[in-house]
Amino acid sequence: MAEFSQKRGKRHDDDMLGSAVNFLLANARLVLGVGGAAVLGIATLAVKRLIDRAASSQDEDDAKAEPTSLEDSWKELSLLKATARPQPRPSPAAPSQPMLLPVPSLFAPEGPADADPQSSPQLTSPGLLCLTFQEKLLAFERDHVSIPVSRVALAKQLAGDIALELQAYLRSKFPELPFGVLVPGGPLYDGLQAGAADDVRLLAPLVLEPGLWSLVPGMDTVARDPRCWAVRRTQLEFCPRGSSPWDRFLVGGYLSSRVLLELLRKALAASINWPVIGSLLGCLIRPSVTSEELLLEVQHERLELTVAVLLAITGANAEDWLLVAWPLEGLAGNFWLQDLYPAEAARLRALDGCDVGTRQRLLLLLCRVCQGHPALRQLSRGHLTQVVLRLGEEEVDWAEEALGERFLQAVELLISSLERASLPCHFNPSVNLFASLCQEEIDNLGYVLYRSLQAPEGLL
Repeated sequence: MAEFSQKRGKRHDDDMLGSAVNFLLANARLVLGVGGAAVLGIATLAVKRLIDRAASSQDEDDAKAEPTSLEDSWKELSLLKATARPQPRPSPAAPSQPMLLPVPSLFAPEGPADADPQSSPQLTSPGLLCLTFQEKLLAFERDHVSIPVSRVALAKQLAGDIALELQAYLRSKFPELPFGVLVPGGPLYDGLQAGAADDVRLLAPLVLEPGLWSLVPGMDTVARDPRCWAVRRTQLEFCPRGSSPWDRFLVGGYLSSRVLLELLRKALAASINWPVIGSLLGCLIRPSVTSEELLLEVQHERLELTVAVLLAITGANAEDWLLVAWPLEGLAGNFWLQDLYPAEAARLRALDGCDVGTRQRLLLLLCRVCQGHPALRQLSRGHLTQVVLRLGEEEVDWAEEALGERFLQAVELLISSLERASLPCHFNPSVNLFASLCQEEIDNLGYVLYRSLQAPEGLL
C-alpha cells in the first residue's frame, strides 16, 4: 500500500511538472517566437528527463547496485584505447576558434583580456592546432628534462669537493679501517639525470682482505631474499677473529652492513663540522636526520643537491658485482644489497651505441613524467629502467622519429606488468620489483596509466 501511494504521488508530481512545462512553452512562444520556444522546449525537456533518470536510478541503486572494483574499472578503460576519440567540430559562426591549444604559455604570447579571438592570428596557426604526440613529447623533453650544462658542472664540482672532505675525515677518524677512494657517480655522471630528483651516489668502498671473505647468495640464507648477499668471514683457523680490522663489525660470522651504517650515520650527524665545510665550498650542507639512508642535503644559490653516501663492496667476485649497505628489514637486516645500477646504465649505453638509439632518452622522459605526476611517483627509476631494458632488447625502430611510439609502448608494458603484479629484474629475474607495492597501490597506478592511453599528452 505504501509503495502504491509512493507511485501515485510520483505520478501526481509528474503531471504537475508537465503542466508547468506546457504553460512555460505557451508563454515563451509569445515572447521568444517559434525558434526561441523550440530551443527552450528542448532544454526544458532535457532537464525533466535528467530529473526522472536521477529519481529512477536512485531506486534501482538501492535495490541492486554493487560496487565495482577499481581493477575492473581501469581494465574497462583499456577498451577505449582502440576507439578513436571524436573531436568536437568548431561552430560555423567561429571557424577560426581553436579547439585544442596545448600549453599556450609556451607556444603563444598572452594577449589582452578583451581581445577578439577571431582577430588573433597567432591562435589559428596550423602548427599549433596539429601538434602530434611526438612533437609534444620532444617539446616536453626540451623544457622539462634537459638540464643546463652549467648546472651539471656545478653539481659535479660540489659532489667532488664533498667527496674529498669526507675522504679526509674517514682517514683521520678511522685510520685503522681501510676505505678506498670515494668516487661520486650516478645518473648525473652517466647523462641519465632527469630533473633534480636523483641523488648523486658517493661510493665509499671497503677494502677487504682477499681470501678472508666469501659471498653467500641471499636465497641460501634464512632470509631467502634474492636481492641480497651475505659477506661471510672465512679462514678463521688460519687468521683468527681480530686479524682483520673489519672483524669488529661481525654479527654471527658475517660482516654486518647495519652496524657499519650506524657507525657512519653517527659520524655524519655529529662528528663532521658541516657548517665550516659548507662555508668553504660556498654552500649549505646538512645531513638528513629523517631518512634511514646516509644523505647529505646541499643547498647552493644556483641549485639544490642530495648526496647519498653508500658503503660499498666492489670486486668481491669474478662478475665484479657491487654490494651496498642498505637499510633492509627483517632477517636480511645485516646483509648487503646487490646494486644493479652500474650494469643497467652500461647496458643502456651499449644498446644505444649499436643503433644510435633513444633508449636513454626514453628512460629520462619516463622518469620526469612520473616525478611530476603525484599518482605515479611510486614508479621509481628502478621500475622504469627495467621496462626500458625489456623494450630495448627488441629489434625495433629506436630512432628519434619513433620516440613517441616507444613511449606509448613503455606505458602499455607497465600496464601489463601491473595486471600481473610482476616486474622481473632484467639481470636477476627472481627479483620482482613490484613486490613492495600493495594491491591498492598497483590498482591506482594501473588506473592512471589506463586513462593516459586515451590522451597521453595529459602526462606531459
